[in-house]
Amino acid sequence: MAREALTGIASGTPIEPWFQDEARGGQQGTHAYIWAPIGSRPLMVRDNRHDSAYIFGAICPQRGVGAAIITPAANTEMMNLHLKEISTQVAKGAMAVLICDGAGWHQPGGTLTVPDNLVLLHLPP
Repeated sequence: MAREALTGIASGTPIEPWFQDEARGGQQGTHAYIWAPIGSRPLMVRDNRHDSAYIFGAICPQRGVGAAIITPAANTEMMNLHLKEISTQVAKGAMAVLICDGAGWHQPGGTLTVPDNLVLLHLPP
């Protein structure tokens, strides 16, 4: 699989290993206790709104550089933005091999656009 990812890269081109993942952070409402008669402890919903943000991050440990963005969703459109950001941090003239998991928005084809200086290498299932 790794050999296939590197096929077509010119001999002598520097290769940078990059690792990528995303995480969700946000707020979910919880229960709270309220003032009530002695002997009772009724629960009340504190806040029932849900809101999340997604952090896409990547790092090249070889050079000690990274790239990250915060997005409102995790989908192919946001992954495209993240790939563009990573491509700006790759050394000039180098090729980055981006190691990522098998999330649906990491899959090539469809609307995922991989910049010319990046190659995706998926972890096995």
